[in-house]
Amino acid sequence: MRRDVFQAIADPTRRAIIALIAFQAMTPNAIAEHFDSSRQAVSKHLRILTECQLVEQKQTGREIHYTLNAKKMKEIDKWLDQFRQLWENRFNQLDKVLNTLKTQKK
Repeated sequence: MRRDVFQAIADPTRRAIIALIAFQAMTPNAIAEHFDSSRQAVSKHLRILTECQLVEQKQTGREIHYTLNAKKMKEIDKWLDQFRQLWENRFNQLDKVLNTLKTQKK
């Protein structure tokens, strides 16, 4: 089943995993140590993140290391940028209104 990237980041545990591996590659066991859930639950989260291509697996000997896929994160950022621009425009308009009200009180 192909999962949607936004469905993947909707879960707080998966967002926490992304934040962990954003700084360094980690093994599943190292990731699991940061959570109260079982190793199997963390593995399921990693599988979903891998299916969505948010994280990548790299085999080093017998160990698997998970790394963040920055390109996929850029896709999310690009989608969010439209809303960022919308809110920036609204805040600029609000600033103008507040400045007008401030000058009228003087």
